[in-house]
Amino acid sequence: TSVNRRSFMKRGLTAAGAATVGAGLLGNGLSAASEGPEEKSGRLTPGDAAILRFLAAAEILETDLWQQYNELGGIQDNEVPGGSGNPTYTAALAVLDADMDQYIHDNTEDELTHEVFINAFLASKRADTVDLDEFRTLPSSQATGAAQQIGRLTNLMQLTVDTSWWTRYRVGNKNPDFGDTFDQAVPSLNVGQHPAIPRKDDDLTPNDHIQAIANTAGFHFGTIEQGGTSLYPSLAQRVTHPEVLRIVLSIGPTEAMHFQTWSDKAGNAPPLTDPNDPTLVFPDLNSPPFGGEEFQTNLIMPEPTIFLSRKLPACSIVRPTATKGAAMGALKFLTAMGLFIGQSPAFFELMTDLAEDADEARRGRG
Repeated sequence: TSVNRRSFMKRGLTAAGAATVGAGLLGNGLSAASEGPEEKSGRLTPGDAAILRFLAAAEILETDLWQQYNELGGIQDNEVPGGSGNPTYTAALAVLDADMDQYIHDNTEDELTHEVFINAFLASKRADTVDLDEFRTLPSSQATGAAQQIGRLTNLMQLTVDTSWWTRYRVGNKNPDFGDTFDQAVPSLNVGQHPAIPRKDDDLTPNDHIQAIANTAGFHFGTIEQGGTSLYPSLAQRVTHPEVLRIVLSIGPTEAMHFQTWSDKAGNAPPLTDPNDPTLVFPDLNSPPFGGEEFQTNLIMPEPTIFLSRKLPACSIVRPTATKGAAMGALKFLTAMGLFIGQSPAFFELMTDLAEDADEARRGRG
């Protein structure tokens, strides 16, 4: 490719933040594997290294977006530094739940530990790690409380939010792995471009406008975390070594914990029309066409549905979990929501290469 991927990788134990991780600290070494021309897999199979690199990149991107949310609406402390909070935005988020600032803080910290650990593990096996710092070029919010001069990897100010997960986990006879599609909980969020954080202080009024921004964030939280909930088990099916499988199976369920939290909170988003954008309407999710036994907002456990075969009994599951094209599917999903608006062609080329490599991994190969 035209992008020199090696310039975005850091070799083995020289990786930032991983210099103190000994080669044997995280478990027994894997068998030596052949190394490709673009990156080193060290003592990991090329497929396992590729999966972990894609997951590291995904976690770096997640940390970046959650950091922006935490600066304005979370808790700023030595665990998650940056920003100084925006009381108006924080209050609007609190309409969804009084503890939203704590949940945002903890989700941010979790994603940071995921990216640091995965990169450190790669380094401990003398495999190349992922560094996306060169792409931190997108503008920050200029609202009070944001770290306004920091370059970002992700764009939270022009989102198109897919809210079909709301119905997907509440319908008992459909599964995206069978090609099924699902209605949007908030159809107008899935068209156009909408801010999930205040872009500047002008966004703090009128009240229904900043509440619409907070509602958008509330649904975006669920949209992001349902993606991670599916991505980890989808890629786990391609992992070879038990230690790498343990990593994927141990981090993945934390994404599901995040998702269930946000699924619950999104249901508390107050119905309203954004006065600054009358096309953006948040419906009452306890009224038709939703509501009722399947769709009432306090029902947040995954409804049992078809799994593997329509001939088998229904089962409560994460969905989707099909492994074919999982990494590329995740990248396309994030791109379609506008998360990378403003990013460079080199960014997309690198992320595509990482996703393709992860999708090419095969259990037992290498």
